[in-house]
Amino acid sequence: MILCTSCHASYPDQGVPYLCPVCGGVFDAPYLTFKLAIPNRKVIPGIWRYCNTFGLPEDAPMVSLGEGNTPLVWAEAFGRQVAFKCEYQNPTGSFKDRGSSTLTSFLFSRGVIQAIEDSSGNAGASFAAYASRAGIKARVFVPETASGPKRRQIEAYGAEVVAVPGPRSNAAESARQAADTGEVYASHAYLPFNLPGYATIAYEIVEQMGESPGTIICPAGQGGLLLGAARGFAAMQAAGMISQPPKLIGVQALACAPLYGLYQSGTPELKSFNDVFTLAEGIRIRFPVRAQAVVQAVIASRGRFVTVAEADILPGRDELARRGFYIETTSAVVWDALAQTMARNNLEKVLEPIVVVLTGTGLKTP
Repeated sequence: MILCTSCHASYPDQGVPYLCPVCGGVFDAPYLTFKLAIPNRKVIPGIWRYCNTFGLPEDAPMVSLGEGNTPLVWAEAFGRQVAFKCEYQNPTGSFKDRGSSTLTSFLFSRGVIQAIEDSSGNAGASFAAYASRAGIKARVFVPETASGPKRRQIEAYGAEVVAVPGPRSNAAESARQAADTGEVYASHAYLPFNLPGYATIAYEIVEQMGESPGTIICPAGQGGLLLGAARGFAAMQAAGMISQPPKLIGVQALACAPLYGLYQSGTPELKSFNDVFTLAEGIRIRFPVRAQAVVQAVIASRGRFVTVAEADILPGRDELARRGFYIETTSAVVWDALAQTMARNNLEKVLEPIVVVLTGTGLKTP
C-alpha cells in the first residue's frame, strides 16, 4: 500500500501527484512481498517475471524493452574474485531502466499522455525511451552541463530536452515549477513506483549466485537502487528464500556526499553539500528525496557509506576497463570503494561473496 510518509494518507485513486495533496509529504510503499511463484521467464522477459511483486494496478500494461537479466561477471580484484553486476547492459545503458519500466506502466494505467522529468542524463534517457514505448510525450529538464551523448540520446527517443543553466538542482526546481502548473511530474526521485523495479536486482543476484551475497557495493545519488535492493532482499528473507541480506555499501563522490554526511552525523538534518563539479555527475545530488530511508536501510544491513576523491575516479574507470567493463565515470567510484572495503578487512571481516554494481555505460561518456 502506498502511503504518505508524513500524514499517512493513501495515494489517490486518480491522477499522478508527486507529493501528498494533503500535507506535501513524500509517498512510499516500503514493504514488498516476494512470491515464490515466478512466471516462466521464456514467456515473460526480464524483470516482468517478478511482476507479482510490483504492486501495480491489475490493468497496468507491461511497458518493457527487455530490461533486467543483466550479466553477473566474476573478475579478479585486489587478490579476490569479485562479482560485477553489469547494469550498463540494460536497454538504454543504465540501471534506471528497471525503474522506468514499472513507473511508466503505472503512468499508462492512469491514462497519462504527456509527462515531465528532470535528470543529469541516465534517468532522462531511460524515461524518454520508456515513455516513447508507451506512447507518452516526454519533456526532460537537464542541467546545461549534462553530457552531450546523454542529451542526444534523450532527443533520439523523441523527448523534448530543456537545458537549464546552473547546477543540477536548478533542473529539478524547473521541473517542480512545471509540475505546480499541472503537468504530470514522472519523477524518479519522488514517485515510489520505480522502487519495485529496482528491487528486481536483488532477486536476479540471488538467482544468479544461488545464494545471497555477503556484500554489495553500489553508487548512490538519490540512493533509489540501494533502497530498492534493500527492500528486495528483505522481501526474500521474509519469504524464507535467504537467511540473511547482504551488507550494503553506498558510494558517493567526496565532492557531493550528503548521504555519507547523514550516515556519519546520525542526526535527522540532512547536510547540504555545495553543488560543485564532480566526474561522477550521475550521483551529484545535494538533497536526496528519500535520504532518511536510504541511510536507515544501509545501517539496518550492517553496511555503511564511503566517499571517493576525484583523483581516484578515473584510475578506477581504467582498472575496470582493463577487466573488460567499459563504464561511465559515475560507476567508476565503486573501484576505490572496493579498495577501501578490502583495506577494512583487518578491522572487520569482509562478507563474501562481494557484488559490485556497475550502473552506467561508458559509451555515454563525452
